[in-house]
Amino acid sequence: MAKEKKAFPLRLDPELHRALEQWAADEFRSVNGHIEFLLREALTRAGRLGKGRAPVKDDSVDQ
Repeated sequence: MAKEKKAFPLRLDPELHRALEQWAADEFRSVNGHIEFLLREALTRAGRLGKGRAPVKDDSVDQ
């Protein structure tokens, strides 16, 4: 069973969104999936996800 995801509005500067859109396309991800990937990666590096958590999962396909 998949984990339910929390939806919330996010306001981005249009230039930032364009850059994310291009980066996501380069990595074969949706913008939403890429933002989640980047946040999870940053939280893991900062030690904010807790001990014993699984490594960063690369979910290229956003559902």
